[in-house]
Amino acid sequence: MLQNNSLLAQLKQQIRDTTPRAEGVIKATEKGFGFLETDSGESYFVPPPAMKQVLHGDRVEAVIHENGDKKSVEPEKLIEAGLDRFVARVQKREDRLAVVPDHPSIRNVLKARIKNNLDEATIADGDWVVARLVRHPLKENDRGFFAQIDELVAKSDDPTVPWRVTLARHTLEQECPDAGTEWPLHDEGLPREDLTAQPFFTIDGEKTRDMDDALHVEALESGGWRLSVAIADPTAYVEEGHAADLEARTRAFTVYLPGQNVTMLPEQLADDLCSLWEGQDRPALACSLDINADGSLGDYRFFAANVKSHAKLAYDHVSDWIEGQGDWAPADNIAEQLKALRDLTEARTAWRNEHALVFKDRPDYVFDLDEAGNVLGIRTEDRRIANRMIEESMIAANACCADFLAKHIGHGIFNVHRAFEPEKAESAQEFLATQEIEVAQEALTELAHYKELKRALESRDDAWLDARLRRFQGFTSMSAQPGPHFGLGLPAYATWTSPIRKYGDMVNHRLIKRVLKGEQAPAEASQQLTEQLTERRRLNRMAERDVKDWLYVRYLTPAAQNQDTFDAEIMAINRGGMRVRLLENGATAFVPAPLMHSDRTKVVIDDKEGRIQIEGEERYKLGDSLRVALTEAREETRSLVAKPTA
Repeated sequence: MLQNNSLLAQLKQQIRDTTPRAEGVIKATEKGFGFLETDSGESYFVPPPAMKQVLHGDRVEAVIHENGDKKSVEPEKLIEAGLDRFVARVQKREDRLAVVPDHPSIRNVLKARIKNNLDEATIADGDWVVARLVRHPLKENDRGFFAQIDELVAKSDDPTVPWRVTLARHTLEQECPDAGTEWPLHDEGLPREDLTAQPFFTIDGEKTRDMDDALHVEALESGGWRLSVAIADPTAYVEEGHAADLEARTRAFTVYLPGQNVTMLPEQLADDLCSLWEGQDRPALACSLDINADGSLGDYRFFAANVKSHAKLAYDHVSDWIEGQGDWAPADNIAEQLKALRDLTEARTAWRNEHALVFKDRPDYVFDLDEAGNVLGIRTEDRRIANRMIEESMIAANACCADFLAKHIGHGIFNVHRAFEPEKAESAQEFLATQEIEVAQEALTELAHYKELKRALESRDDAWLDARLRRFQGFTSMSAQPGPHFGLGLPAYATWTSPIRKYGDMVNHRLIKRVLKGEQAPAEASQQLTEQLTERRRLNRMAERDVKDWLYVRYLTPAAQNQDTFDAEIMAINRGGMRVRLLENGATAFVPAPLMHSDRTKVVIDDKEGRIQIEGEERYKLGDSLRVALTEAREETRSLVAKPTA
């Protein structure tokens, strides 16, 4: 009998070994069927019955079935679940409790239970919760999907749902930190220069409360300028290892969302004691730097100080005044500085255009909300001269910080950006060759050569080429070691100008102070910390995008009902259609292939090349401008659908 069982097991294994299989990720569709996409780019059809055993995003091993020239797969083994912790909406039907994941590609209704420490009576149909998938049909001994509700996020009628749900989805804090009310100024053994009589000033948004930079500038008789940058000093209140410091380290950044900020530091520090309010004496870490007449950086000096802002200025007021518009005017001692700062900015921008790199200006889109979170309007804010004046001042100060830390310590928190991912550099080189741009490998991996390439590409003014190159480009990351910032065209870049908002800047403050006091520097930041800072920044940006998408859908629902038209630009092209940005308000919308032509077979999409043909002729490509009409605003997926108008 044992021998027969052994033979049967061997036979089953032989059958298994000879059965064709595939491993990949499940992609669901709205029509009930799906696809298994392998790492090598192959795609297999998953029929509706088999899709009931998997969820979108699952990585599975599947058996391949062949029927003539058609292939399909049947998922057999779960390698990695696509769903673990997730935000969902509750479904209560009589005595049955279930959740529906808040995901655009997952519509499964999952049976659920309540975590022991939660009161089921407080959770109603339609409420938003955090849940975890605890059972999966492809797991051994699991007969179906089952989830556990771990946390109530918001009631269905809560007006703050977009913010609460988004923060919960990305596991970000919902409230500002609370770490006590007593914040004595510590004696750090660091002499502070008294600059309270110098007329420093701040330029921010009119509603900004956490003001962390103030400036003083004077033109030098020998030519050029002396710029003094005073930065708020939270490390004078928050000692390393204090509860507020540990909490700031965890949060890493202040989260800025439309209508709501979730601060990194307690509000009493961020918006009051550390903020450089007009007329208030404040401790600061400062840098005095000389900028030559040609815009290049000269000598600089870091030091501790006490400062007082003599004027709280707003971007639009300053820009209007410099451009000769409006009725607002600064005090005489501030007016002289603003003119000098304008001249400094133009010289610095010219120098960076020639010797470094300058980002193209893009407008900011600002949501005007009422107290209930309803969108009253969306304003376009261009990058005007006052914005550029602050931007150039901060870039110069941060370049000095990078140089200071590299020379005196050899480490810190640096922003490192490689233009192209190393593993994609060769592919980028091949792509450029197809565009008759022959470049050596060094142009993609070495800063000096890259700057020449970037200027040559910008001279082409080719939106399609710029968009296609982004597929190969890298992202900015935090590093303990100095490294080039290809985006800015600088050999190193380390920020210290926003310590109220960024924990990495607090780290750099403490390192600068160590040098000023002649103390030995601590060990460099751990890889765990730099990776956490990088990841937190990514999550914050995703949260901001997600809240905006939600608000856009609510705001533009009437426009979709009326099929209003907008000027747009093509941001991305995939197999299903193209994603466009509405230039009037910054919203993104998807244009599916069936809305480009009544006969889908006449629409040919080359997602790798970023081009779309209709009836054999190229109609659209990445970077193109077009006119679209909104057709749908789907709040359940926070997505807008549009169609071309011509």
